[in-house]
Amino acid sequence: LLQRLANLAATAWKEAQESQQQFQAQQQEVARLQEQLSRARQDGERWASALQRAQKENLEREATRGAEQARQQQLIRDMKGRLLELLREKDALWQKTEGIDTPTVSPVPRDAGLCACCRKDFRLLSRRYSCRWAQERVRDGGLTGHWDGTALTVCSFDRLCQGKVCQTCSVDMGKQGRCCLLCYQHGHSQAP
Repeated sequence: LLQRLANLAATAWKEAQESQQQFQAQQQEVARLQEQLSRARQDGERWASALQRAQKENLEREATRGAEQARQQQLIRDMKGRLLELLREKDALWQKTEGIDTPTVSPVPRDAGLCACCRKDFRLLSRRYSCRWAQERVRDGGLTGHWDGTALTVCSFDRLCQGKVCQTCSVDMGKQGRCCLLCYQHGHSQAP
């Protein structure tokens, strides 16, 4: 019985030592894992702070880039405005030095697809004529029609209408071509 008790005690002692060794190994493993966890937390905090810093820098760069783009666009608008002012001044000075009057607006709409008189739409096979009524420029600056009975005389002529007319709304003027009825009537009312 004593022998048996001694064997049981020795077996229990061995099991106790093995469990003690396993417990110590587990404690070492836990300590190692806790150390890795703390290192991972430190790395995570470091990466999080680096990410926040990069995001902040990116936002600052975007803000400065947006401000710079707005400033450049305003500068471009100002330069375009100044360029237009300079071009207008140049044109005004050029017209003043050359003695050019400002161009007058033609009373007839210049829609190439419509007759200037009846507003008929020109088709593919429709004939369209440019109004050829001309007027002679007189020294006093006024315009008077100059008609010699058969055709317009060739002097310093300016075109009056500059519209496109259909055959119905045009009058044959011989060698001078055709003109619209309105210009023809206007010219004959002013002709001597």
